[in-house]
Amino acid sequence: MPEHKAIVAAEIGLHARAAAMFVRAVTDTGLPVTIRKPGRNPVDARSLLEVMSEDFGHGCEVLLEVSADALPAGSTIGDAEGALAALSALLQASDSR
Repeated sequence: MPEHKAIVAAEIGLHARAAAMFVRAVTDTGLPVTIRKPGRNPVDARSLLEVMSEDFGHGCEVLLEVSADALPAGSTIGDAEGALAALSALLQASDSR
């Protein structure tokens, strides 16, 4: 299962604008990405409500994952890894507030 770790850089965490930007980017990948804190259950990263409900605060470590079984037809593990790397970079960008 492809996964990437990231640290949430937005000063207010994944709330409001930062969460909306992140969810939009996830949706644009076309992949079923999940996000979670270490040791917690994952939530659908395509859902603004689920992302905002999980309280991913500033400085929080998160894991982004795509289940290999859930890859859409025509997508490869390499595609998923590239998308997760880009999403991780988005979360870690200080201007994602």
